Amino acid sequence: MIISLIGSYIKQSQYDRKYICEYFGISQNTLSNWCTAKTFPTIPQLLQLANLLGVHYGDFYKYKE
Repeated sequence: MIISLIGSYIKQSQYDRKYICEYFGISQNTLSNWCTAKTFPTIPQLLQLANLLGVHYGDFYKYKE
């Protein structure tokens, strides 16, 4: 099982979800799916998000058996 920490990092950042959605041109539903690991950003989106939030891209997800 993959656990997404994207939502936690967004909460800790200076950006709100609305800004992230506008920045990437995605819907609130898409961002919500990224935050719950129902769907995943593309690799370029993942790298851009990590850069925007000042986080290493590998920190966005954890694996739990």
